[in-house]
Amino acid sequence: MRTETLRDFRVPVTEPAAQYAVSTGMPDEAPVYGEYPAYYEDVAQAAVPRQPGDAPQPPAPLAPPVPHHDPRQDPRHDPRHDPRREEHPHARPQGRPQPHPQAQADADAQADANAEAEPVQAMSQGPEEDELDGYTPTYRDLPVISSGSLGGPGDTVQVQYVPQDAAGPGPLYVVGDVHGYLDELVTELQAQGLIDSEGRWSAGNARLWFLGDFTDRGPDGIGVIDLVMRLSAEAAAAGGYCKALMGNHELLLIGAKRFGDTPVVSGAGTATFQAAWLLNGGQRTDMERLQDVHLQWMSRLDAAVLEEGHLLLHSDTTAYLDYGDSIEDVNDTIHELLNRGDVDITWDLFRKFTKRFAFRDEETGPQAVRELLDTYGGSRVVHGHSPIPYLLGEVGTEDGDDSRGPEAVDGPHVYADGLAIAMDGGVTMAGKLLVVRLPLSD
Repeated sequence: MRTETLRDFRVPVTEPAAQYAVSTGMPDEAPVYGEYPAYYEDVAQAAVPRQPGDAPQPPAPLAPPVPHHDPRQDPRHDPRHDPRREEHPHARPQGRPQPHPQAQADADAQADANAEAEPVQAMSQGPEEDELDGYTPTYRDLPVISSGSLGGPGDTVQVQYVPQDAAGPGPLYVVGDVHGYLDELVTELQAQGLIDSEGRWSAGNARLWFLGDFTDRGPDGIGVIDLVMRLSAEAAAAGGYCKALMGNHELLLIGAKRFGDTPVVSGAGTATFQAAWLLNGGQRTDMERLQDVHLQWMSRLDAAVLEEGHLLLHSDTTAYLDYGDSIEDVNDTIHELLNRGDVDITWDLFRKFTKRFAFRDEETGPQAVRELLDTYGGSRVVHGHSPIPYLLGEVGTEDGDDSRGPEAVDGPHVYADGLAIAMDGGVTMAGKLLVVRLPLSD
């Protein structure tokens, strides 16, 4: 069900985080607070007051951090070694003829005869010598296609490779913040011809990038993640790809699941991920359906990428510069920090990703964009995070009159001397979920 007005995102005053935010206001280190309704802003400093003499809260059970290792050394990340591939109830027949019984018996006998030689051969091979020809997996690029929500724990999506005759990469598309609005996402992907009526990838070798923020505020964040995970496998099999960037709400959900009410270092007193998640639209149904595979997928997302001169980011902030002088350094550093499983380090990542509006000022905004482009490359920054109605200063009113602003958003917002493209159409406030082909015609 679509939420019509901003007021639906208010956290009830019984929530401890809401009580604290009302009583203390906005700390200096968090994003600008008074420029639009507080109940929409991503409050990185949501905190819970502690009374004198209160016993410290025991930390919530932590989900183990994802170890950083080469997936080629772990058969669980290699679909060629997955024993469950043929067991999925939705697997499609691959059309391979079954061997004749006598031929199979001869093959088994030959295998038995060679059994003693195989261990010697395996020991003499290096870790990469036994890879199939042309198979060059990377840690980030392998599509995650296993999800318990697809039909049962451990189920695996079965896809069939479809060779593409077209030379070169396909068209490039980007998707703004989804925030749990699965129905709107499906509608827009179908309108662009990226998926068919059954929700399957139908765009061949097209390239699709999500700019982050899949969950919170909307009704079905886990459904959105499941769809993107499945499309990543289907697109790869068709010669294209579907990939995603990490947003501040991915960090928020990871933190809420891993750390719960564990106190963190904050200028606002005693802050917790759980309180911040609830204050920023966390949906309890998403938390109930959240599985390890979702956490692993989110924790592996990159923070920045360069595509055809477009620097794709989630947040309109220069905080990315704090993590490295190249895109590779930024992504590697953020992954390493996140996988430490440290609550304060994860909180600092989340806090920096919530910053916004670095490009909005007419005098300083273009220079902030140029600083990012000069460091990481590209001619334009494409980002989500800050809804276009807020960038334009057009917001709904308390009486629910949203005729000015959100309803008027029908495409990306180009600003900062043409150097920045905003992609968050404000779907959480009855705006539009944007799926756009790049480059823009302006």
